[in-house]
Amino acid sequence: MRLTILGGGGFRVPLVYGALLGDSAEGRVTQVVLHDLDAGRLSAVARVLAEQAAGVPDAPEVTVTTDLDEALRGADFVFSAIRVGGLEGRAADERVALDQGVLGQETVGAGGIAYGLRTVPVAVDIARRVARLAPDAWVINFTNPAGLVTEAMSRHLGDRVIGICDSPVGLGRRIAKVLGANPREAWIDYVGLNHLGWVRGLRVAGRDELPRLLADPELLGSFEEGKLFGPEWLQSLGAVPNEYLHYYYFNREAVRAYQEAEKTRGAFLRDQQARFYDEMKRPDAAALTAWDRTRAEREATYMSENRETAGAGERDADDLSGGYEKVALALMRAIARDERTTLILNVRNRGTLSVLDTEAVIEVPCLVDANGAHPVAVDPLPGHATGLVCAVKAVEREVLSAAESGSRTTAVKAFALHPLVDSVNVARSLVDGYTSVHPGLAYLK
Repeated sequence: MRLTILGGGGFRVPLVYGALLGDSAEGRVTQVVLHDLDAGRLSAVARVLAEQAAGVPDAPEVTVTTDLDEALRGADFVFSAIRVGGLEGRAADERVALDQGVLGQETVGAGGIAYGLRTVPVAVDIARRVARLAPDAWVINFTNPAGLVTEAMSRHLGDRVIGICDSPVGLGRRIAKVLGANPREAWIDYVGLNHLGWVRGLRVAGRDELPRLLADPELLGSFEEGKLFGPEWLQSLGAVPNEYLHYYYFNREAVRAYQEAEKTRGAFLRDQQARFYDEMKRPDAAALTAWDRTRAEREATYMSENRETAGAGERDADDLSGGYEKVALALMRAIARDERTTLILNVRNRGTLSVLDTEAVIEVPCLVDANGAHPVAVDPLPGHATGLVCAVKAVEREVLSAAESGSRTTAVKAFALHPLVDSVNVARSLVDGYTSVHPGLAYLK
């Protein structure tokens, strides 16, 4: 089986390859094609993968290419993890937003909209090429903003594109652990959009154990989300939100923390990864050792500003292991081998949430088999969550419309309608700021 990874020079690619190395079952991935626009980054990542594969019998063969069409031909699965504009673009997204006093995070608020406006046209081009060159391939999208990009691609690929994210998986794992349950045996009642969802129940042997957690402030404050949001707020919600909802529930504090930070997250990662790729220019550099060291630092500082604002302290060691690569592998296994499983994925709504239309991409538990991912029926969201989901989905639709039409006016509308951008004038300034720093937004007229 052949897997093509778009964004193959990206820093997290070795996580995916590491997961593949642990799969020895029949029908496994035997060929990995890395595609990237940057040949130097491709070479660096290929060195890391070669060291990972050392001593592993029948390790998947790795090839690299800067030719997109070549990468797609013959693919059984396409894993999309591109970053349009690179980390320099992410840093610029943050700076422009913070200059206007609003959030610049890469998937939430103004930063997420800017990233989406840059990324959607590229993702749509990829989707069209996949439809033409590899019509039987399944596309697994990890490119952020994951829900928005998956929806853009689904207009050309239908249900053959599925979005993944490790946030819901990590959240469910942490809740199960603190309740003393096996995450593999728990049913996680999770629903929302990507980076905008809530765990409303965790059932073990048919019994919902979440009320027990919500009734115990000490237990509730013992894991990442409890520390981040505080037990009292979680009890008020009657649910455990995805960590990204901290940007909504504590927006002023988050913006202030980012403004006061020595570096934004994007600038930190830009500089950190630049050091790694520079180190890889030395032929004698130990590639895997350098990558492991850089990854540990990256994950330990994840959402550090939010945790500092909440007084949440350092991340637990168990939360530093990623997880999206495991979701991707489980998804590929389920489809390729008809190994039926349940995963929280980004898929078309198809009536699952009645407040959204059938084509809207949502993030919910899905039953996965050889025919793809099928969303499971869920109870309606409470009013406060419905309002946020509908508002953010409306913004995503304006982003898609602006990307398709090239309308600057529609782009302003997308910014202005977002709950974390509280002014039409600020929205206009944001569009001015982003178009001035991103050549990829020159299409907005």
